[in-house]
Amino acid sequence: MRNIKYVSTVINTIASIILSLIIIIMSVKLTLAFKPLYYFDIDYLNIEEDSGMTKEEIKVNYDYTINYLMGRENEEFNLPTLPSSKYGKIHFKEVRDIFKTLDVVLIVTSIAAGLIIYISTKNNQYIYILYAARILFTAPLILMSAFILDFDTSFTVFHEIFFDNTYWQFDPNTDPIINMLPQEFFYHSALLILTIILLFSFVLKLLYIKVTKVIKSLS
Repeated sequence: MRNIKYVSTVINTIASIILSLIIIIMSVKLTLAFKPLYYFDIDYLNIEEDSGMTKEEIKVNYDYTINYLMGRENEEFNLPTLPSSKYGKIHFKEVRDIFKTLDVVLIVTSIAAGLIIYISTKNNQYIYILYAARILFTAPLILMSAFILDFDTSFTVFHEIFFDNTYWQFDPNTDPIINMLPQEFFYHSALLILTIILLFSFVLKLLYIKVTKVIKSLS
């Protein structure tokens, strides 16, 4: 009996991690695709003035960058109106490779989640939904606290984890795109990602409550 309970706990924990991973990746991709956030920041952060470019030119180059990062073709990174250094191009390719990896992980975890949902539904086991809700509530709060306290350090640590070089440290003379990508924009993007994750957490919590009520009413 104890072994069965242990196995059940392990399975539900794995299921909650898989579900959480899916939601985190989706939140990242949704934020990347949500161009209105950057359009708002063009005015809010005075990007026109700081970059010396018009809003139209900024949008054209930003749209190209996002489309490049979300694209699947192995084209070289070439901004419409701005030059890029060799290392700047390498960095954007590395970022795109990360998103490609996330796409693969999303597909694999979605298949696994589908199987888990099927098995769990047959056995009326839904505790993994609650576990996932807790993960998706706790993790963003911890990260949000770190970002609010010291985003500079968090930003640096993030790049040191995901990149094994310093190509992300752009020289505005050779990679002027950095002038239109202030760190405050990445801060806003990070907060949006965490907010979306928190919203998913609340949705999962409500879903779990509703499902358990239905099960109790039928038993």
